[in-house]
Amino acid sequence: MYRARAIKVMIASPGDVSAERQVVRDVVHEWNVVHSEDKGIVLMPVGWETHAHPTMGARPQEIINKHVLAGCDLLVAVFWTRIGSPTGVSASGTVEEIDEHLKSGKPAMIYFSRAPVRPDSVDDAQYKALLDFRAGCEGRGLVEAYDSLTEFREKFVRQLAQVVIGDFSAGTEDEVSAFAAAQADRGGDSAIGALSTEARELLLEAALDKNGIVMRLLTMEGLSIQTNERRLSERGEPRSEARWDAALRQLCEMDLLQDVGHKGELFRLTDRGYDLADQLRAGIGAA
Repeated sequence: MYRARAIKVMIASPGDVSAERQVVRDVVHEWNVVHSEDKGIVLMPVGWETHAHPTMGARPQEIINKHVLAGCDLLVAVFWTRIGSPTGVSASGTVEEIDEHLKSGKPAMIYFSRAPVRPDSVDDAQYKALLDFRAGCEGRGLVEAYDSLTEFREKFVRQLAQVVIGDFSAGTEDEVSAFAAAQADRGGDSAIGALSTEARELLLEAALDKNGIVMRLLTMEGLSIQTNERRLSERGEPRSEARWDAALRQLCEMDLLQDVGHKGELFRLTDRGYDLADQLRAGIGAA
């Protein structure tokens, strides 16, 4: 009977890299599709939001460390502009998780985003603390940086294979290359799966606009997200505005839209955006 060894992968990050967290989960699941049977290894994504449960008697982060982190074999941490909230012991929960994991002698993969961000959206204290933490990490070992969600995925695919095959298996470099190639072939499907419902609709509508333009207009009446002569958000309805604004941000983070005015008001569909819209439309037609 087939039995696989379970390797738990802790996903640690502040709240400003939700798209990267989804990429980590996607790549982990794809590892299982490609390699779990022949390697006898199943990777299990773990996060405090899915694996913690209400418990009293200790600091919240201490509870997470004991009941969630302690059982994990590999930690993947991602940062962008924030370090997170202090725990009373460390600069943030994510930092405390990294420190505790490294103390146990287990491997950790740490990534820092260099993606552009609006200056007025950055908390200066958070960003300074993050830069200090990054400098400390660079003095303790190797970390990785990336400029876009696409680059993060490409690097993580390759490096996850290296770590799993190198630390938990007896694989070869050829197997690492084969896994990376298989993951690259699945890149479009994975990206589609990561899109929210609103992001899919916005992407498809933008691809129909004659110039591939999306406008984000903030007035006294509220926020308007519009493209192809259609307004998608309900102006003056905070929940609708928040949903469509999040969809716009997701498309930008995934390099499907590009801020062409650099003021957060005018966006144009990228070549990758058009390609993914075509894949989405083909899937809809097939259905």
